[in-house]
Amino acid sequence: MAGGTHEALPDERNEKVLVYINGEFYPREEAKISVFDSGFLVGDGVWEGLRLHDGELAFLDLHLDRLFEGAQTIGLDVGMTRAELTDALHETIRRNGMAASEGVHVRLMVTRGDKKTPSQDPRLAVGGPNVVIIAEHKVADPGVREKGVRLFTSTVRRPPPDTLDQRLNSHSKLHEVVALIQALTAGADEALMLDPTGAVATCNATNFFVVRRGEVWTSTGHYSLNGITRRTVLELCRADGIPVSERAFSLTEVYGADEAFVTGTFGGLIPVVKVDGRTIGAGERGPLTARLTELYDRAVTEAAARAAGA
Repeated sequence: MAGGTHEALPDERNEKVLVYINGEFYPREEAKISVFDSGFLVGDGVWEGLRLHDGELAFLDLHLDRLFEGAQTIGLDVGMTRAELTDALHETIRRNGMAASEGVHVRLMVTRGDKKTPSQDPRLAVGGPNVVIIAEHKVADPGVREKGVRLFTSTVRRPPPDTLDQRLNSHSKLHEVVALIQALTAGADEALMLDPTGAVATCNATNFFVVRRGEVWTSTGHYSLNGITRRTVLELCRADGIPVSERAFSLTEVYGADEAFVTGTFGGLIPVVKVDGRTIGAGERGPLTARLTELYDRAVTEAAARAAGA
């Protein structure tokens, strides 16, 4: 069985990538952030993962919307405009000779910046935010998309919005890491996580969907990241006449599903073949998952074409 949803094929070109840090470019081995950085100290920051397709960053506007909304929510001044961040992203791609490449993944990270002493207090930040962009040659392992992934339901719940709003794509991910460790220990590939009510919420790093009797279900979204791919799949279902709903549902309804899949920017749509040792449907990619995968791949191509013509 292949690995998790972020499993990538090895690429030796990544040893020589240039990393953007606050307006400058550094070779990979020299790209460093201070030990006083807010993200390192207390996970204080927001980030986005983007894919390059046909030389363009697919769904860039949606990713920037989420980044700036998250930054505003936590009172973080990004220190750059949308246009400046866009230029920095494209310059990172250009510097690495990736403009004509496929299979490029870009991670944009913004933290509150360095602290004058180790502390949670945001008033101790000095010098403004730290902005880092890492572009790598990363092709999702086709074996994962073909064979699917196995999930294990973690005992770690997704917290409610008044604890840590899961719509925030923040650097604070320890609960997801612990959930994944439980899943790996149980012999699965990724973790399925429940919300505080016991309903299915999401996975540790992807959004979760089931198909039951021709209908596509995903969680309410109150306890999961507002994923760009998740949003796109919902829109594609509605446009294609596929019944779809955001709703509360239980593990019982997962175990009895006809199909299941997860979504994310890196892997797109990946079938789920087992949950807690129970085979989902036929234990392979189902027909509706296959249909949505085709629609999504087309949507990515169209989004890149629109970006190129903008």
